[in-house]
Amino acid sequence: METADEAMVLARVRAGETAAYAELVTRHAPMARRLAVLSGAGADADDVVQEAFVKAYRSLSSFRDGAEFRPWLLRIVVNESRNLHRGRSRRSDRELRVVREDARLVTGSDPAEAAVGGERREALLAAVRSLPEDLREVVTCRYLLELSEAESAASLGIPPGTVKSRLHRGLARLREELPDV
Repeated sequence: METADEAMVLARVRAGETAAYAELVTRHAPMARRLAVLSGAGADADDVVQEAFVKAYRSLSSFRDGAEFRPWLLRIVVNESRNLHRGRSRRSDRELRVVREDARLVTGSDPAEAAVGGERREALLAAVRSLPEDLREVVTCRYLLELSEAESAASLGIPPGTVKSRLHRGLARLREELPDV
């Protein structure tokens, strides 16, 4: 869905056609769920995403015309994930379940290749999870969700220059921790 199409759907929702919101949910829910999982929501990812969509719907009146919906929604998802984890000091391994399932679909049929690839993927994801939250969020948005710098900045509510500097620091730490991957 292009920005112009999204603007039309948003206009329909604002005009009272609440069923049109389902189009936005269908389009953006998979990425929102991946972001929630990778932001540490784990088994609560679906709840985080649902709450984010509810909050987005209720806040549509404050959504700026001409702005992109996805970064705005993803920022809400990040905030909901942060809210979920306030006060928690450790993360659950269940957050990797979705990533593992996606990886199984992509992995080739060679069992040895799948095992080595799985080990590398696990090591990389563990290293990403060990990054400080600010660095982990930027690395997740840019590389695991494949958002642009501008979309990452909008989703996280930080300037594009901050995305670049945090990305640089995050990748440097990952290189230190995973020199062979």
